[in-house]
Amino acid sequence: MRVTKHIPGVFCWVELGTSDQQAAKRFYGEMFGWTANEIPVGPDTIYTMFKLNDLDVAAAYSLSSEELSSGIPPYWGLYINVENANATAKAIVAAGGKLLAEPFEVFDVGRMAIAQDPTGAHFKIWQPLNHIGVSVVDENNAMCWAELATRDLETAKKFYSTVFGWDPQTKEDDGMRYTEVFVNGADGKPVAFGGMYVMMPHMEGIPPHWLPYFSVADCDGFVQKATSLGAKAHVPPMDIPNVGKFSMLTDPQGAAFAVITLKNFS
Repeated sequence: MRVTKHIPGVFCWVELGTSDQQAAKRFYGEMFGWTANEIPVGPDTIYTMFKLNDLDVAAAYSLSSEELSSGIPPYWGLYINVENANATAKAIVAAGGKLLAEPFEVFDVGRMAIAQDPTGAHFKIWQPLNHIGVSVVDENNAMCWAELATRDLETAKKFYSTVFGWDPQTKEDDGMRYTEVFVNGADGKPVAFGGMYVMMPHMEGIPPHWLPYFSVADCDGFVQKATSLGAKAHVPPMDIPNVGKFSMLTDPQGAAFAVITLKNFS
């Protein structure tokens, strides 16, 4: 689906911080058919804009030596669309979150801040100026969902509802409690765009985090090919009744992401 404007409160951009930008370009180009548009943003610094059918779909940059030496691993970061970065930053702090970077201008394309929710998960906010974020969502090889793994679901629900106006709805199915989050669309109807769940005991040692999902035509085939290229499948392809089949992976540099083949999806 082509996007020309994002609803406030939804995820609008997905960005890979990696230890090997060239290798990441090859991997994601091979897996998703993304092409790379290289943008110089400083001395010896390149920002890679990934495109799908000439539409912006994601980005990648190299983590600094300081970030890598401090233990920051490669990761996919998610941005939430906001109307006013300064006001949202204040709301984040007031609701119990932390600002890791105060709002700042990104050239003439937007204004952003880096934050951490009260349960420990990192995210970014984006006030668009000349760049809205992704121009395509909910298509094969594009972002279609985002998911929070947390150890304190109720605190997370309260925080994001307070700051971004989300409507979290928790359901239990076959013993699994899962929370979908909604915002009102341009037509006033609720739009589901992400989820939350309580981290399980086997995830001990993994910090709370947001994870992007990308839609693919064939989950099994994708995972087989990705692992042949050096990725690891931490959750092998699994069926979700009435939804589809998904898998959670890390790319060859260690950045986590998920893919899903949705039923009745075109």
